[in-house]
Amino acid sequence: MAKAHILGFPRIGAQRELKFAVESFWRGDTGLAALQETGKTLRQRHWAIQAEAGLDYVAVGDFAWYDQVLNTLALLGAVPTRFKFDPERLTLADYFTLARGNPEHFAMEMTKWFDTNYHYLVPEFTADISFDGGVDWLFEENAEAVALGHATKVTLVGPLSLLYLGKIKSGIANKLDILPKVIAGYQKVLQRLQDAGVEWVQIDEPILALELDAAWRAAFEPTYQALSVGAPKLLLATYFDQVREHSVLLRSLPVAGVHLDLVRGAGQLPGFLQDWPSERVLSAGVVDGRNIWRTDLDSALTLLQPLQASLGERLWISASCSLLHVPVDLAHENKLDAELKGWLAFATQKVAEITALKRALNGEAKAVEAQFTAAALAVAARKISPRIHNPLVQKRLRQIDLIPATRNNVFAERIVKQQARFKLPAFPTTNIGSFPQTADIRQTRAQYKRGEIGHLDYLNRMREEVRLVVQKQEEIGLDVLVHGEPERNDMVEYFGEQLWGYAFTANGWVQSYGSRCVKPPFIYGDVYRPEAMTVGWSQFAQSLTSKPMKGMLTGPVTMLQWSFVRDDQPREQTALQIALALRDEVVDLEKAGIGMIQIDEPAFREGLPLKAVDWPHYLDWAVKAFRISACGVQDDTQIHTHMCYSEFNDILPWIAAMDADVITIETSRSDMELLDGFGEFEYPNDIGPGVYDIHSPRVPKVEEMQRLLRKARGVIPDQRLWVNPDCGLKTRGWPETTTALENMVLAARTLREEVAQQEQAA
Repeated sequence: MAKAHILGFPRIGAQRELKFAVESFWRGDTGLAALQETGKTLRQRHWAIQAEAGLDYVAVGDFAWYDQVLNTLALLGAVPTRFKFDPERLTLADYFTLARGNPEHFAMEMTKWFDTNYHYLVPEFTADISFDGGVDWLFEENAEAVALGHATKVTLVGPLSLLYLGKIKSGIANKLDILPKVIAGYQKVLQRLQDAGVEWVQIDEPILALELDAAWRAAFEPTYQALSVGAPKLLLATYFDQVREHSVLLRSLPVAGVHLDLVRGAGQLPGFLQDWPSERVLSAGVVDGRNIWRTDLDSALTLLQPLQASLGERLWISASCSLLHVPVDLAHENKLDAELKGWLAFATQKVAEITALKRALNGEAKAVEAQFTAAALAVAARKISPRIHNPLVQKRLRQIDLIPATRNNVFAERIVKQQARFKLPAFPTTNIGSFPQTADIRQTRAQYKRGEIGHLDYLNRMREEVRLVVQKQEEIGLDVLVHGEPERNDMVEYFGEQLWGYAFTANGWVQSYGSRCVKPPFIYGDVYRPEAMTVGWSQFAQSLTSKPMKGMLTGPVTMLQWSFVRDDQPREQTALQIALALRDEVVDLEKAGIGMIQIDEPAFREGLPLKAVDWPHYLDWAVKAFRISACGVQDDTQIHTHMCYSEFNDILPWIAAMDADVITIETSRSDMELLDGFGEFEYPNDIGPGVYDIHSPRVPKVEEMQRLLRKARGVIPDQRLWVNPDCGLKTRGWPETTTALENMVLAARTLREEVAQQEQAA
């Protein structure tokens, strides 16, 4: 009899209960007991969903107060030593300090989890790092689930992935040098789980989807030989891509089972079935854990049937990866278009799809006949719906090679014209885009959306906020201004709401990092822009100041990556459709007198395939999409872009090929390390490395920003160096924002004076 399980369930709650509880705790409005009770309620609710649907095991260990990588470090006692916390006595307040920082300590670095929009906290490895044990939260949660009568499968981030994804900070020559300490830490955890009666432990090793060098590949066999002794049965989970090049390795490891992503890597299956070890479980990830489209159950069953014939009870059925990356429950979508809703499945529905497949395989086809029929009808209806394709968009896409994808002149010529137009000082200061989104702003948007206030009232309130933002920026002394984006709920959703081919949910929330949740739109059909989206706001903001006002757009790759994308055509075609729509907006902004236009692409690196062999194709069309959107303007119009929380060094030639006049990047958490690659590459255009971390409430001092800027000057020529925060400021409060920006402006002015004095002395 085939079994069913999942690799993980969303932790935030269908109504973002965890977000609100955590933020209330941070503010001091509620205490620890209230926060812990919310976590307990959510865990039990999610286990009940899994058990009642018919999964054979519920997932334990997928819950985290902030991040699963940080949870793993807390479990092992491997928290960064610079915080001087006692790992065995780590409190939740300490845990959040690691994630968010405090006046004495910078927060841990944060970056994207493979090619998702989820951010993890980067482990820090130093010579004095310990793996001797930490908090007992995992063991307590497993006991909690067992007490409720659930059969549990505990999930852990694997030791080699944890090590690979971390960074050496000091005292270590090679990360693999500390592998014995890491293994010893995991052995203690696994022994405790064995003693607690845990039957299965899922160990996630997503780095197997990468192109690993020989040393890392060779580390798997001795690692799992050591971990398999005195431990529960181990299910080694891979996901996000095919791992066929590791098929021999995975067949040889002493584990009780292997999970394969058969959505991203459908073609890898034959290579694993040949000589598959007897007694070993194969977990087949046939339900898409990364997207919200309903599963074609008939096709999935056709794939699974021969597997069951050869594996029998050793076949497990699952989603391709953890369901962390999709919303919780479609049942809460009461206002979504009925036709579109019928095409979708969120985490709760995907659990039901997995169990329907199990029951059909196990001789209960009649019991799930209605589910299969409904799925077949929905899949067929989607394919033939007239809402999917637009002839005008298709025609324009066929002619896209006739549209110029380069600027009129090279950067060296453009920048002369831009300097003459804007007359900016050395080290110009700016903000990335958004300013604090206060409760009043959110309430006004909600009232307007519910029809409680009229359009004119809404417009006037938002304009008052723009006036306030412009006034504050001028008082602070920024050189290039933004309008603050009070009208925007989200940088993707705002634009998607004005583009055809996009649709939106009311409660389709997904965790991005910590308490930050996003509600990605979904792209169901051809994309086009029926009318201007931002021109009126930018024109109004520019009328309030003589300083340059940036028009703010979200780039085509980010609009793609941060949406749930249609799966019935190549992603590049959808990206180019979005690029054409944005090009029209860029041209209209220029016609309206906006001389600086920022096209944000924070997801550019995120979209990179996991294997380098697949990079060129993606990078070519991603660069093309950006250039299509940006290259319809004159030389004296300055195009900016922004990227954050990713490693860029390995794709710098393509970032340079985007040919933005100014790129701003996140660099403060890495202490300007991310900037080094730009210097070594001799990046040709202007750069604004972020000088303070906007994801932390900590306000940096002037001296700290000056130190970072001096480091930046060692990499970037003075004439091409901008000064800005890491990212937008929508999640921050006004007092800290004002102080931080005042410090930033003062740091830039001090630097100008230093340079002027040096020039005079010379």
